[in-house]
Amino acid sequence: MAPKRPEAESPSPTNGSVRKRTAAPPPPPPRRYRSLAEIMRTAKAAPPVTGDYYSDVRCEQCRSGDCDDELLLCDRCEKGYHLFCLRPIVVRVPTGPWLCPSCARERPFRRFPLMQKKIIDFFRIQRCSIAAAEEKCGISQDTRKRRRRSMPLIMHKKRRRILPFTPNENPAQRLQQMGSLATALTALKMEFSNELTYMRGMASRSANQAILEKGGMQVLPREDKETLELCRAMCKRGECPPLVVVYDSLEGFTVQADGHIKDMTFITEYTGDVDYLVNREHDDCDSMMTLLSATNPSNSLVICPDKRGNIARFINGINNHNHLTNCHT
Repeated sequence: MAPKRPEAESPSPTNGSVRKRTAAPPPPPPRRYRSLAEIMRTAKAAPPVTGDYYSDVRCEQCRSGDCDDELLLCDRCEKGYHLFCLRPIVVRVPTGPWLCPSCARERPFRRFPLMQKKIIDFFRIQRCSIAAAEEKCGISQDTRKRRRRSMPLIMHKKRRRILPFTPNENPAQRLQQMGSLATALTALKMEFSNELTYMRGMASRSANQAILEKGGMQVLPREDKETLELCRAMCKRGECPPLVVVYDSLEGFTVQADGHIKDMTFITEYTGDVDYLVNREHDDCDSMMTLLSATNPSNSLVICPDKRGNIARFINGINNHNHLTNCHT
């Protein structure tokens, strides 16, 4: 029988001592996880949430607990607000997270990098000479002078008129405003449009008749029509309202004022595809706007800015608590 060989010894690199080589330790046994059925057997049942859990919730605006089916709870502070007590009024319960006006002011909005560079082509801005712009300005001033001279001697109570928006005088800032809108529309794969569009398969142009409006259609006075035409002309020349589109982590794109805006200022017209309300009853888009409220509900029309639209698409957000509700159609 051969003699047993001694175990190999190796010198230590540090102090020259001799140590024995040992075998590697065995691997640890595989960890055993509990099955879902075992977890469910040992888990304690949570108490069910009933209507009594929110019975003491009151609207922070009117301090009433009535109409609990129209009472929204903030996802952060859990305070309640009636749909009809919010400004702007919320027409339906939002499908996603909702924050009350107090918590919404604490949300950080951030501006995003502008991806759309060809602003003139994107908005189809009409280039006009300086002389033509001055001529239009002179005509507008002459109209105001004639209006002042024709005022009656007896003063009646003034009706509040719609004011035209005042574009920013800084061209670079106006370019930043239009660039933010172009980038947001491009990100949503939308086409810019300042007009109502009637697409095949939706409502036709002939369906939009003022005679069908329940209670009659409101007619704009002559002065307000002039304001509307002035704002349209400014938009065609690339003079946009002082608004910038920003990004919110909860609600996506929304709008902030980029300058002072007076009360009763015309901001923009609501544009998009025109469709029948019955076709959009189950649509979860929160930016639809009523165009025609007919006596017969099957004739009612809505504006749907999901493929075509302008900055009104982002002003009408359900979580927009800025006082920018001067959108006229």
